[in-house]
Amino acid sequence: MPRGSERCGPGAGLIGGLINRGGCSRQLPAATLEFRHSRRPPGSVADVVDVADGKRAGPGKRQDNVRLENLITASGISHKRLAHRLNEVCLSQGVASDYTHTSVANWCRRGVRPRWPVPRHMCTVLSEALGRPVGLEEIGMEWSGKLDQDSGLRFPRGQQDALAEASSYWSNLNRRDFLATSPFIASVFSEPVTRWLVNPAESLAPPSGRVTVGRPHIEELRAASESARLWDSRFGGAAWKSQSLTAYLYERVTPLLNGRYTERDGRELFSVTGEMARLAGWTAFDAGQHQVAQRHYIQALRLAKAGSDIHLGSYILSTMAMQALMRGFTSEAIDMAQGAYERVPAADPRVLGFAKLIEARAHAREGNAGLASSCLSLAERLQDRGSAESAGERPWIEFFSRQRIITDAAEIFRDLGHPRATFAWHKLGEMPGDAYARSRGIRLSVLATAYAQSGELDQSLRMGQESLRLFTRLQSVRGLDYLKIYTAALRPWRGEANVVNYLGEVRELGRYLAAA
Repeated sequence: MPRGSERCGPGAGLIGGLINRGGCSRQLPAATLEFRHSRRPPGSVADVVDVADGKRAGPGKRQDNVRLENLITASGISHKRLAHRLNEVCLSQGVASDYTHTSVANWCRRGVRPRWPVPRHMCTVLSEALGRPVGLEEIGMEWSGKLDQDSGLRFPRGQQDALAEASSYWSNLNRRDFLATSPFIASVFSEPVTRWLVNPAESLAPPSGRVTVGRPHIEELRAASESARLWDSRFGGAAWKSQSLTAYLYERVTPLLNGRYTERDGRELFSVTGEMARLAGWTAFDAGQHQVAQRHYIQALRLAKAGSDIHLGSYILSTMAMQALMRGFTSEAIDMAQGAYERVPAADPRVLGFAKLIEARAHAREGNAGLASSCLSLAERLQDRGSAESAGERPWIEFFSRQRIITDAAEIFRDLGHPRATFAWHKLGEMPGDAYARSRGIRLSVLATAYAQSGELDQSLRMGQESLRLFTRLQSVRGLDYLKIYTAALRPWRGEANVVNYLGEVRELGRYLAAA
């Protein structure tokens, strides 16, 4: 049977209808937008419009932009050279401009702001000159001092707009008040998922930056991504090194995205950055920062599209499905997992197998044993095939092994209320070791629940205690979610002293993580 032709269960639902209409290989043209500004003499009356307030800067309202002037001085670039380079960048983005040194002087000394999106392009020019990212706030052109609360939720059609969106989101995440209390919202995945399904690949836009990106840069990013992945597996998403991944993306990777590169290096740059953004989302998810994770995933999916990496894009979409599943949105999770499988039948079999595994878990949460078992069986076959065909390729999917199938299968049958099947799957593989502490804690909580379902309280509490100790060390909010499922299985013994003590310890961990 050709790869990707295998099915489990009924049609792929809402998303399946979209991707199957006209065949999976059909690519719909994306809409394009062209921004045009009228040509005008520099320093004319149009130059003194303050876009942020929609008002003209009158004689009594002049205010020097000290931040911009100081930054230009620090960069060592002249007003004339800045204007020249800004015109080049604007032209590359379809924005007509004719700025001169007089325009720059007006921005510095008269409080004038150029029309959007020119301030963003000015940040690009100063980033090149300084060799580090520069944000709108640094050049004194932030919008009314308010953060963009939609930052990271957008999935721009244009590639350059997509790179700017990712950079802006990573910059905003450094603000303590950004998304401090934002919840998970499943509907925000609708636009990104739809646009990726329409076309998971695109042509590479001509680069216009000054920094030349080469193989050493790509290898550095790959090494950083692998190091962060291993750290997360061992110590959890709340660990300081996992949390510093966003800062690395903004401070180190953003200047490279705005650089100059060959077709091959550009594709690989976007791909490895997409994997790092996905990992940043995964660590945020583990730490309980659910909308931070959502936005990381959206940007990761867009970067995978920019790199035309269909394997990574499918994997990221399956990870998004897993987040929806864990937040209780099982129907949406099934749609996304089916889309990840159906849209790119030529993807790595392990990637397709992971999509089917997440779909199986979602069916189990809905209590559909037939579909869960069917998808699990297909995931097994795809994992076997992928191990034979693609070994050594795509390190980020190497985790999808026989051991991962066993771990998730045990969880599937826990959710279906079949403890004997949970124990049978557990016996097929070894318990995860210290290098995968979070996976070990999850497996222990699953087994503890299965023992509770079987009426074996003492064995259940023994494993539940070990799981609690691991999740307390890892400070894993996702681990706490597993413990909550387990504590629900302890309901028949809520009056027992040892159960009361255990429930108190779980509540204490919950209070600690909420206050962290």
